[in-house]
Amino acid sequence: MAAHITDILRYPVKGLNSERLDATTLSVGGGIPNDRRFAMAPTSSRFDSEHPAWCAKNEFLMLMKDERLALLAARFDDATSVLTINRDGKQVARGDVSTPMGRVLIEQFLAAFMPTGPRGNPKIVTAPGTMFTDCETPFISIINLASVRDIERVARRTVDPFRFRGNLHIDGLEPWAETDWIGHTCKIGDAVLRIAEPTGRCAATSVNPETAERDMNILLALKQGFGHTQTGVYAEVLEGGAIGVNDALTLG
Repeated sequence: MAAHITDILRYPVKGLNSERLDATTLSVGGGIPNDRRFAMAPTSSRFDSEHPAWCAKNEFLMLMKDERLALLAARFDDATSVLTINRDGKQVARGDVSTPMGRVLIEQFLAAFMPTGPRGNPKIVTAPGTMFTDCETPFISIINLASVRDIERVARRTVDPFRFRGNLHIDGLEPWAETDWIGHTCKIGDAVLRIAEPTGRCAATSVNPETAERDMNILLALKQGFGHTQTGVYAEVLEGGAIGVNDALTLG
């Protein structure tokens, strides 16, 4: 079968699990709409709410250090600005994050669920026009599922592709075919993307997205099996347009 999208994912809150989309519309130079729109900043964070801007991931709660976050998933209603936090499929917090009271409702839950010790209780923060991704550039993260299956071969166990927290899961390719795409363009649905660079991985991949346990050394498997610690690629949107699950990916 030709290369195609199997999943479109966004992460409304940095560090929490993903929200599936059937379709979305990409804009030039942007990411998946409302992907990593919010982050959880402890009191110790250098994020400046008076002058909000992108900050490195160590300024926020993140899976690499705070694996318990993997027990939570976020859902964001674009029309109402209501953010819902779920655990095991059940709602545990909900609030309109465009209002102070709505943010407080979310923050009260997080303070109880995720005590941060000397770092201080987390606040829900946002920076207009900014995605709290690991890169300051708003990329789309693409994961080749065949490459994940090849990691399984090396690791000799099942590897959940959601460990890699990508935006687009692509199937129908050869393993690691994406490594040859750097600098090339591709078309997905009505959008045209340029493959910018490979995606380096960190210890967040060791966290099981279902159990929140650190149960696998993905970095070691990558290093021993392939001589690198990369999985997937980053892409920038050159031409905006609608994309949907099952849309084909064709190289330009």
